[in-house]
Amino acid sequence: MPRPVWTGSISFGLVNVPIKLFSATESHRVAFHEFEEGTGERVRYKRVAEGSGREVPWEKIQKGFEVGKDRFVVLTDDELDAAAPARTHTVDIEQFVSMTEIDPVAWDQTYYAAPDGVAATKAYVLLRDAMRKDGRVAVGRFVMRTKESLVCLRPLDDALALHTMFFGDEVRSVKDVVQLPRHAAASAAELTLAARLIESLSGTWDARRHEDTYRKSILAVVKKKDRGETIEAGAPTERPKIVDLMEALKKTLEAPRSAAARAPQQKGASRARPAPRPVTRPARPPTRAAPPRGRH
Repeated sequence: MPRPVWTGSISFGLVNVPIKLFSATESHRVAFHEFEEGTGERVRYKRVAEGSGREVPWEKIQKGFEVGKDRFVVLTDDELDAAAPARTHTVDIEQFVSMTEIDPVAWDQTYYAAPDGVAATKAYVLLRDAMRKDGRVAVGRFVMRTKESLVCLRPLDDALALHTMFFGDEVRSVKDVVQLPRHAAASAAELTLAARLIESLSGTWDARRHEDTYRKSILAVVKKKDRGETIEAGAPTERPKIVDLMEALKKTLEAPRSAAARAPQQKGASRARPAPRPVTRPARPPTRAAPPRGRH
C-alpha cells in the first residue's frame, strides 16, 4: 500500500473531512548517471564557493534573492520561516465552480484523496456525491511542505482527486506567446478535408494504447550493449515540409490507416449507423510525470 504524502482534512463551512493524499502518478522515465569519457569514472557534482572553490556543506548554505544586477538579499532560515504560510493541515474550500470553467493548462500535480478513518467515510462520500450531482468541483488552497497551492477537488470514479494548479499570474496568455498573421483562415474545402481526416482517426480514449516508445527503445539498447552487441544508429529523419496543404490532406486521407478506417462494408451487409457516444464525466486532466519542480 502506498504511503500518504500528506494528511489533513477538507474544510468547507463547519464541515471537516479527514483525508490522506496519495500521489496519483509515478515517473517511469529512464534515469542516467554521468561518466568521464576514457576513464569510465563517475562524475559527481559538488557545491563550491565561487571565490575560494571550497566545497560548502548543506548546513552552511543560505538562500538569496536577486534585487538588482549582482545585488542579493540573503535570508536566514528564520527569516524564510517568517514568510512561510501557516501549516493548517486543511484543504480550505473557497468556492464551487463548473469543471468546464477551468482550462487544463492550469493543472499541475494530481493526488488521490482517501478518507482518513472509518468515521470520515460518510462525510467523504457525501461531498463526492453532492459535487457529482451538482456538476461542480471544489476550488480552494492548502499547504504542503511550506508551499501554498491552489487546488481543485473533484469526483473521480469512487474517489476524490485533488489537483494542484498554477496561480493565474503563472499561466502565460496565449496572445503573449502565439502570434498568427492577420486574416489567417482556412478555406471551406480545407476544413472539409480536415474534418474527414479527424473523423478517420477518431476513437475512444484508452490510455493503454499509448506507451513511452522512447523509454522502450532506450531499454532495448541498454540490453543489447550489456550483451556486448554493437549498436548502430539509424539515419536521421528530416523534418517534413508543407508544400501544399490541400495535397497534404488528400495524401493523408489516402494513407492505409485512413483508408482502413473508412473502408466500405462488404456487399449485402447493411450499413449500421454509428452508436451514439456515451455521456461521460469530464476527461481526466493531464498530469505531469516529470519530477516535481519544487512547487510543493
